[in-house]
Amino acid sequence: MAARVAELEAERELTLRLAQTDSLTGLPNRGAFTTALCARLDAARAAGRSAALFVIDLDRFKHLNDTLGHHAGDLVLAEMGERLRAEAHDGEIVARLGGDEFALIADGEEVAARARLLLASLCQPLTIYGRVVSPGASVGVAVYPVDAADASDLQRFADMALYRVKTRGGRRWSVFDAELRAENERRQTLEAELRRAIPAGEIEPWFQPVIESMTGRITGVEVLARWNHPEQGLLTPAAFVPIAEELGLIGQIDEAVFETACGLAAPWVAEGLIEAISCNVSPRDLLDPGFSRKLIHRLARTDLPATALTVEITETFLLQDLGLARRHIERLAAKGVRIALDDFGTGYSNVRALMNLPIQTVKLDRSLIEAVGRDARVSKLVASLLHAARALGVSIVAEGVEEEAQALFLRSAGCERMQGYLFARPMPAAAMEAHLRASATAGEAPLVAAKPLLRRRG
Repeated sequence: MAARVAELEAERELTLRLAQTDSLTGLPNRGAFTTALCARLDAARAAGRSAALFVIDLDRFKHLNDTLGHHAGDLVLAEMGERLRAEAHDGEIVARLGGDEFALIADGEEVAARARLLLASLCQPLTIYGRVVSPGASVGVAVYPVDAADASDLQRFADMALYRVKTRGGRRWSVFDAELRAENERRQTLEAELRRAIPAGEIEPWFQPVIESMTGRITGVEVLARWNHPEQGLLTPAAFVPIAEELGLIGQIDEAVFETACGLAAPWVAEGLIEAISCNVSPRDLLDPGFSRKLIHRLARTDLPATALTVEITETFLLQDLGLARRHIERLAAKGVRIALDDFGTGYSNVRALMNLPIQTVKLDRSLIEAVGRDARVSKLVASLLHAARALGVSIVAEGVEEEAQALFLRSAGCERMQGYLFARPMPAAAMEAHLRASATAGEAPLVAAKPLLRRRG
């Protein structure tokens, strides 16, 4: 009996150890790391000592995986784990947090020297399948209790330091400092204000006209979100969409802006002022299997006909999950909703999707439009994209048109519709309606720029 109890206890301990261990590297996994970090900070607090958290991310690891294969990537991860284990002092903890991210819990002394040693070790080349590779690494550091008083903030601050390093090209290290602390405080304030702003209706739809190239007639409008901040004034999406996506709030913003915009635009469509409106959709929303059903339900709560709505999706989403994209597109198309492929020409330029999916429109990205008429190679590329879309019977919209020379080139190359500051800036609903009525009264307008141009997206 005693032997059986001991056997069961050994099995339980083995199961627990396996549940806390990364199978590839043999290091503690994220769950075990979190427990260890809390325990380490408790011990440091009791002893009146400091502790440092080093968060390590391998540079260009995805490229290595893509070029040499996932097995080679696994060999690199195992080797990096061994190097970190060799750099750890007695009592320190190395863990693999997932993917190509590792962590080291160490004493809070000589942080700069430790970071340099870690980088020197991780940046040493290694040979995989007879090929010498040197992935390199980036390191972010935060120190208890100088930077943070608990494990959650310490991880967050080390991640912020790591992110700064990655944006600067990698292969270096950074500590959490006064600059990052100020940024963190700004983010916390913005988060609180954003959570309040959504139900308060401060984030509202603005509209930018889409014009017919040959006549200048306004055929539709694109919906763009703006935050009417009570203190900072009008904020563009760049100021709040990234953090909204991180916080999982982007769906609430999309829903509120979508329904309001459809309600405002329905009378314009009914009166013949425009043919349709187009709305961008967050990639996160698109990854929801129920997205298309939810959108159809929200649309039904407004007076806008389904045939007057265009939903803009990105090429990136098609590459992420083509099967899910097909289901969404076909479900929306069956209700009469039109689909536009946004940012076309910046990445894969998925012509096959245009052949096999009910996509009616492509939108040429503004990064291409900026150079047309000036860069011969870009001009040829744009002309070829326009030709391919026309051959497939797909409508074309060029976005970000800011100069008359761009408009003239696009019109001569056969681009059907355009939008950008050359024709009109985004505007609130009341101004948009007045603009539509004035345009309808004046008749078809020529292609002219009314104001100096401001190069700012969204």
